Amino acid sequence: MAQIFKAKKKPLKQQTLELTITGMDHQGRGIAKHNNKVCFVSGALPNETVKATLVEDKAKYSSAKVIKVIKASESRVDAFCEHYNQCGGCQLQHLEESQQVVEKQTAVTQLFSKFAKLNSLNWQAPLLSKPVHYRRSARIAVMFDKAAKKMRVGYRASGSKNIVSINKCAVLDEVFTDVFTLFDDLINQHKALHSISHLQLCQSDKQNFVVIRHTKAINDDTKALVEHITKSQQFKIVWQSESDAIEHSHLAMPFYYLKEFDLKFEFGLGNFIQVNAQVNEAMLKQAANWLDLKGDENLLDLFCGIGNFSLVLAKQAKSVIGVEGVTSAVAMAAQNAQTNSITNAQFHCFDLTQSIQSAPWFSKNLDVLVLDPSRTGAMAVLEELPLKQFKTILYVSCDPVTLARDSAIISQAGFDLNKIGLMNMFPHTGHIETMALFQRR
Repeated sequence: MAQIFKAKKKPLKQQTLELTITGMDHQGRGIAKHNNKVCFVSGALPNETVKATLVEDKAKYSSAKVIKVIKASESRVDAFCEHYNQCGGCQLQHLEESQQVVEKQTAVTQLFSKFAKLNSLNWQAPLLSKPVHYRRSARIAVMFDKAAKKMRVGYRASGSKNIVSINKCAVLDEVFTDVFTLFDDLINQHKALHSISHLQLCQSDKQNFVVIRHTKAINDDTKALVEHITKSQQFKIVWQSESDAIEHSHLAMPFYYLKEFDLKFEFGLGNFIQVNAQVNEAMLKQAANWLDLKGDENLLDLFCGIGNFSLVLAKQAKSVIGVEGVTSAVAMAAQNAQTNSITNAQFHCFDLTQSIQSAPWFSKNLDVLVLDPSRTGAMAVLEELPLKQFKTILYVSCDPVTLARDSAIISQAGFDLNKIGLMNMFPHTGHIETMALFQRR
């Protein structure tokens, strides 16, 4: 067999740079120039001068990390979390909260100019939440650290697969305050728990859960011990092996209630829900207000999940068709429609990356389109749909790059971007959630 020679990568020469930061990208990194290339600088803010160490040097760009701020921005603040310098989450803690929203909006505007050739956006007031304790769900990693010879319970380090041991997390709901130290002690004291791969935290309106996912069987005595030690906590333990689905028959079904719409949404612990309950309800209210349905519209909701948008809008539309690729989510959406006595919504399981022409739900009698895709966006289905049949398109995005890219397709199909708004679902992070409303010309 012939052997193919691969040249070894040269190790990056350690360099300390002095950089002037001119802007911020959509990931929350400062932007500077170095060697006539764009340099993305983690931890830097616009209008700052910093010393930074080079961590990556590509042909078209480089990356660096701040080691000292020489001239600070007026918007720079002290980070509130003790783990800020190690943890890979909440990377914008050094930026004042209201300015985080300004910078995110600026980043989206620049992406729309680049990808969709739209330079003037009709920005609406942003949707905000409390800045801490806003997360009702999270995933906590558990991994053995060979160097420290112990199991670590926490979040991934910035730019690494390593786990940072966390004492407490200020953005999690307070019911989970003790979960890190509690499980760090338990797992390290009991070898039978070393097969735990991660913990899934979930808060519902009546009960809170910690799903313990493990790769090998854990004996009943060890499970009983964990449940006894955590008995005084405000959460219930749920065990899940690597191959087993969560059995809900012995659990009180998790749910959240939307007072504004008098709707109850049940969900499985494996289903996706928005992590920020406050922004979720504000988002749904904004969607209803922007669409301003009159009761004679037939609406298509793609990537509908458990029916978060579908059931809210079904109260105002003539009919709603919800489409989702995850079987369990479709089942929950149908169940939620029944629970809330909504009869004008139907749900279908379908892979939206595939051709829709023969899909049983596909119809040319639809006039409103709602999209809430994953970070990969909705390009595949937008290129398949006869978009001109719709009079209105509402696009809810968790990635500004794919939103801007997909907006070009929508614009070319004969739509104008009527309004756009930021939804700060994840304060202190680089994540950008956006809602955009398009009207047919």
